[in-house]
Formats: sequence, structure tokens, C-alpha cells
Amino acid sequence: MLPRLPKLISFSLVLLLLQACGETNQTPQPDAGKPDAQTIHREALTIDAHADIEIPGQPSAYVGPDGLSQVAPNKMRTGGLDAVVLSIAVGPKPRTADGFADARKIAENELAAVQAMAADPANNAMIATDPESLLAANEQGQLGFILGMQNALILGTDLTYVDELFEAGVRVFALTHMGHNDFADSSRPLFMAATGRREPDAEHGGLSDLGVAAIRRINALGGIVDISQLSRQAALQVMDLSTSPVIASHSNVQALTSVSRNLSDEEIDRMAATGGVIHVAPFRGYLFDSANAQLDRAIRDVRLAAGIDEDYLYPFELYWEIQDAEVKARFLTDVRGLLDDIDLDNMLDHVDYIAKRVGVDHVGIGTDFNHGSGIDGYADASEALNVTKGLLARGYSQEDVTKIWGGNFLRVWRQAAQQE
Repeated sequence: MLPRLPKLISFSLVLLLLQACGETNQTPQPDAGKPDAQTIHREALTIDAHADIEIPGQPSAYVGPDGLSQVAPNKMRTGGLDAVVLSIAVGPKPRTADGFADARKIAENELAAVQAMAADPANNAMIATDPESLLAANEQGQLGFILGMQNALILGTDLTYVDELFEAGVRVFALTHMGHNDFADSSRPLFMAATGRREPDAEHGGLSDLGVAAIRRINALGGIVDISQLSRQAALQVMDLSTSPVIASHSNVQALTSVSRNLSDEEIDRMAATGGVIHVAPFRGYLFDSANAQLDRAIRDVRLAAGIDEDYLYPFELYWEIQDAEVKARFLTDVRGLLDDIDLDNMLDHVDYIAKRVGVDHVGIGTDFNHGSGIDGYADASEALNVTKGLLARGYSQEDVTKIWGGNFLRVWRQAAQQE
């Protein structure tokens, strides 16, 4: 008979055997030398490169279920989001004196709303006009608002208004939204109800002379140029022309989701070659699997039922051409239903694609919150930590996460500011 082992030793041996066989239910302990997701998220300067502005008290289809902005200060704090680019933006309007005046009025009201939000002590927030002021505010526990502009329709044909906006604190400038304007071609030509026709794919062949002058002026002021929403030709021209790296504040990958609003491999490669950053958005219409033939057909059927051209596949944004309010509401509901299973993993697939193709130095996060964005796992700023958890689960390092969440944006901002 074998000698009996002491109880302590025998228990230890049994435990080791159970662990080796995977038969213990003991909870794995985190690596003591490796920070957890919350620590990594807290230590990073987290910046959302694009959200629209919600004016309190005004009706909106884009706010959260609570009736508040998706990037409201309380949601930013819950999710550990330190700063957000709030974009003074307008949608399509006639390119007339009245249309320009209307766009200008909207822009000024949105600017005033952000100024009021920053001035409210309850928000403990400030408007950052340079990287150092943002970093200093973050050290003091303040939230940062960075002002952006989207759609040069706001400018009309008046380039000098760029200076006024910069003086007011705007630092990120995107020339187009939906539809061409006097500065540049859009990635999404507008359907014109007055004529019953869509705009041509290109009006200027990219940038107009006014657009070229605008890029030069933004560079001279030290602003950041944003290529999101530009046509491919215009985007490539901007990257050739700009004297500092540019960003795409909320653009995804065309190779994964084939819509004109997303960036081609050519644009992604050129962004990296010039030091720029592509910020990926949690927007279903930019993330669906366009290679899925069944989904493709279902989207086209919904579009046809709403009276929209079948041959122009873009799930959401072209609802502008639907004139009947009930038809428009049904269209949006039906398309959202088709894309309901899109989640954070789909968004991170786009992050992976860019990081693997051109490097982690050229990818960031820009949500397009308050304009239809939001997916399972990242519905608003309160769920920003989920992005960090997802990145870490995919093998990104703490340094990578820090770059993606704001370090890359900050680098471009510093380079742009040096152009002054």
C-alpha cells in the first residue's frame, strides 16, 4: 500500500489536476501587471470626432429615448467620453440667397446652443480651441466640446465667413453634406424635387476654385480639414492640396459596405500616406453587409415601395427625396428593421480593416450621434467603454486603444495648428 499523503499536499495536487483538466469553476484572475479595460479607458483621452448638435426644446427624431442628446454631458460622463466634436451642420437647402440665409441662421443657433451648454456650470464643460486647452481641461475633470462645421452651404459663397467661424471657436471644417454646393461635390448627389432629377455625379470635378481657396484658408488659420461626405475626387484633391493631415470625421469602409458615403481603398491609402485619420461610425447604414444578396434585394424592395430609384443603393440618407411624411416614416422604420441585427462587432470590423490595411495610427472613432447613428452595444456616449472592451478583446494594446480613442485626432490637430 502506498503511504498516505498529508492532507494539505493531497488537496494541492487535486486542485492542480483539476485546473490542468479544466474542471475547476474558479474565476480566472486578471493579469496583475496588465490594466483592465476600465483603467485603460479612463487613462486615454477619449474623443468622438463627430456628433450633430441637438438644441434643447426643439423637436428631433434623433435624440435618445430619454429625449436628450446622445452625447449629453451626463451620458459622456457615464461612458467615460472626454470630448466630442459638435458639428454646426445643415442639410440640403436651395443654393439661393434665402437658402444661404436659412443655413446661416441654423448654424448660428447651433453655435449658441453649444456656447450655452459650455457656460452652464452644471455641465462642467468648456469649448476647446487648441489641443493644450483640451488637455488642461481634462486634467481638471472638465468635458471638452470641440466645434466643427459641416456643409459649406453655411458659407453661401462667402469665404470670409470661415474666418468668423474660426474666431467663434470652430476648428474642424467639412465642405459638404448631401448635395453639391458652390465649394465641392458631395459623395451623395441630391434628388431635386423641383426638377424630378438627381444632381449629376460631379458638378465641379471635385473642388471648385472656391473650394480650393477654402482649403488654403482653413490651413492658414490652423483648422482641421474634414473630408467626410466629399466625393472621391474631391477628397483626393483635398489630400493633395492640404498642407496638414486631414481627417474623415465619420466615414466607414466601402470595401465592407458599398455605399458612396464610405471611403474607397484608394482614399484610405491616401489618408495614411498623408498622415490622416479615418474615424469609424456606429451607423447601420454605413455598416450593413452590402454583399448579402438577400439583404440587398430587401432594401431595394423597400426603396421601390417608397418610390425611390432602385439603382441607387443607400439605405437611409436618400429619404430626403420622399415627399410624403407617412411614406417617409414607414420607409425609415422598414429599413431600420432590415438592419436591426447590426452591432458593435460590425463597427469594429471596419476599425480592423483600416488598422490592418494602413496601420492603427490612421483610425479613430467618430459616431455621427444625433443623426441616426447608434447600434447594439454603442447606442450613445454612455456606452463608449464597450468600444474599448471590444478593441482589447480583438488584441489591440493599451497604446493602440489610446491612439484610436483620441491620440490620432490630437496628433492631426497639433499638426494643423502649427500651420498658423
